[in-house]
Amino acid sequence: MQMKKERILLFILAVVQFSHIIDFMIIMPLGSQLMNIFGINPRQFSLIVSVYAFSAFLFGFISAMFIDRFDRKTALIFNYIGFTIGTLACSMADTYEFLLISRAVTGAFGGVLAALVLAIVGDVIPLQRRGAAMGIVMTAFSVASVVGVPAGIYLAALNGWWFPFRLVGIISSVVAVIMYFILPKMQGHLQDKATRPNPFRTIYNIFSNQNQALALLFSITLMFGHFTIIPFIAPYMQLNVGFTDIQVSYIYAVGGTLTVFLLPLMGRLSDQFGHLRIFTIASIFALFSIYMITTLPEVSIVIALCVTSSYFVVSSGRSVPATTMITAVVKSENRGSFMSVRTSINEMALAVSSFVAGYIITENPDGSLNNYVYVGYIAIGMSLIAILVAGRLRAIA
Repeated sequence: MQMKKERILLFILAVVQFSHIIDFMIIMPLGSQLMNIFGINPRQFSLIVSVYAFSAFLFGFISAMFIDRFDRKTALIFNYIGFTIGTLACSMADTYEFLLISRAVTGAFGGVLAALVLAIVGDVIPLQRRGAAMGIVMTAFSVASVVGVPAGIYLAALNGWWFPFRLVGIISSVVAVIMYFILPKMQGHLQDKATRPNPFRTIYNIFSNQNQALALLFSITLMFGHFTIIPFIAPYMQLNVGFTDIQVSYIYAVGGTLTVFLLPLMGRLSDQFGHLRIFTIASIFALFSIYMITTLPEVSIVIALCVTSSYFVVSSGRSVPATTMITAVVKSENRGSFMSVRTSINEMALAVSSFVAGYIITENPDGSLNNYVYVGYIAIGMSLIAILVAGRLRAIA
């Protein structure tokens, strides 16, 4: 019976992850429609994307001061309702300014949701089985890439740019009601009021704790190991390797499908053989995949898809034991605050790593991209640092 309840909880958490990942990802392919409809330039469109991350960064720190004072169920439903309202507001936006505000609201609650989902997994699932649980929850990203985003683009083409947001908002409303009736109270982390640190002390305690500070550094290096190269995989495959627009979708379809099946396996392997060991092995394979992607010449689509898919598998695969290790560096009563800070740090690292990559990569006269290999060297270097830092993390809960 206990295992059945855990499976239901993990499924609901995966749905929560799926919905807010779709909301974040779907805005990017709709860029040309939004620029045309609202009469905005590329810089104004980029603000629509970045305001989500900035809002998640800011409110992640704010929520870290208070989030561990509430029942996890209450906090999850409250933030999911906020996310749902923001998403529905996006679908109703008739001006650029209103859409911008709606994206900021959605980001504020979406970032906290990501932290809460991981905190709940850390609270409910013992460390010995947490890797497998994390693999299940993290497949939401893969499913979103394979099914959610293509379906969203198709629906937007048929019904208008707003339709995917309206649909996600309606589905999220139903899920919020289901969570209210199905999820149990989760109060095992709550402390007596007299022992709670003040909000600012909570933040200080996180950064002054060596183990938690190392986990944040670990998280930053992983983000740089991922997001320096990810934004330019599709453009590089098109401009340097020779993919067509349609063939680019194969990258995400094949790679995403593989990770859907392999992430739960990576979780089980990390539980069986050790999270650090599996992370290290996956990271070493990732070094080769990063180098191959960033130096790939014009080859057949089959070879190119083998290279890109290998990166999807090992980069996503190492994230499962990595996230499991991160949840274990903090006790339950402080896990929500720590994961909120970690989410904020990740948003900052994502933005900086993408900016650094964009600054390094240049365009050749023929339109192809240059210096992508140097971005790959940065990702490889950060991945090596991540391996070293991972070995110093200590599990306490």
